Amino acid sequence: MDTPEDGLHPDALRTLSPAYGTGSLADLLPSVCAVLGVPGAVDVLGLTARLDGIDKIGVLLVDGLGAYQLPLAAPHAPILADLAAGGRGHAGTLTSGFPSTTPVSLVTLGAGVPPGAHGVLGFTVRRPDGRVLTHIYWADDPDPREWQPVPTWMETAAAAGVRVTVVSRPAFEGSGLSLAANRGGEYLGAADGPAVAAGMLAALNAGPGPALVYGYHPDLDHFGHEDGIGSDNWRRAARGLDKLLDQVVHELPPGAALLIVADHGQLNIPENGRYDMAAIPALRDGVIGVAGEPRVRYLYAADGALDSVLANWRGVFGADARVLTRDEAIAEGWYGPVTPAHAGRIGDVVVICQRRAVAVASGWEPDKAGQLVAYHGSVTAAEMTVPLLIVR
Repeated sequence: MDTPEDGLHPDALRTLSPAYGTGSLADLLPSVCAVLGVPGAVDVLGLTARLDGIDKIGVLLVDGLGAYQLPLAAPHAPILADLAAGGRGHAGTLTSGFPSTTPVSLVTLGAGVPPGAHGVLGFTVRRPDGRVLTHIYWADDPDPREWQPVPTWMETAAAAGVRVTVVSRPAFEGSGLSLAANRGGEYLGAADGPAVAAGMLAALNAGPGPALVYGYHPDLDHFGHEDGIGSDNWRRAARGLDKLLDQVVHELPPGAALLIVADHGQLNIPENGRYDMAAIPALRDGVIGVAGEPRVRYLYAADGALDSVLANWRGVFGADARVLTRDEAIAEGWYGPVTPAHAGRIGDVVVICQRRAVAVASGWEPDKAGQLVAYHGSVTAAEMTVPLLIVR
């Protein structure tokens, strides 16, 4: 497998904790809603001063656009490079929640609370009946409003009279993940980048009064996974993103602002960083269930086997992973406060991969999961740090 150069400085592999309550994705929509005058919303991020006079706000989430990817994308995306330099308003950063993966981040953004409160705690998690729920392929079982019971800020804003619109892929309309993250807004299907730009602009121009428009664009993340950060296809996706930004930035109506964020960053993983349960017997001993994803693996241990599972995984991974019990992971604050009803969705064992390593679970999950080039989910700065770019 070819592993392209992703341009990461070694500092990008340091551990970074989520900044819940001060500067995380959970704090963005409450702050945006405060600017729009929604009762009960608190401007944790101090957006009011930057958005004085603004009553229409577009929030564009670019899947996979970590802050550490901006320098690599800049030569292929001049509009993005200008925004990242603060040339159109403000350039800052936020942290994702944990795990730093798409379903967790989308719900953290939409609900405006840390993952422990909303309950979407991994790419896949084990349900109470023992089945594994893959959040990106979630329909209506379990009921999204019961699995994720926290009202979204889109619901709250709409109830307060804000015109709320979601612009995303047509296939995602009505999905469990969309309802968990974005319920409350009118849904506009947008099949590609130009359609996302057109849909967001149409919603921002739809009429007087406050408006909140959320747009989602997945291409950069897709080609990072498939071909690697820095690959030809990834650079092509960066150019496509720049066309989307060019259109929205230059056609923003009066009284409107655009906020650009991401759900996580990514990093390329070489072949020698892949630990496969199918090839290492010690990683299978005592394990009766597997969930999570390769950068943050959830393990479920047989009765009486927890200590041996911990010892085996620590022995195999060494410095390439922190191997914690569920209680240890919760106590360290990675998820924020965890509602008791949600705690069982976390594995008995939580394997947080460090450096450039992944825990592949061949036989437990689709083969494709262990064949990607770039990954995310863990706690390195490269994965946890996302941009917050503001355009007036």
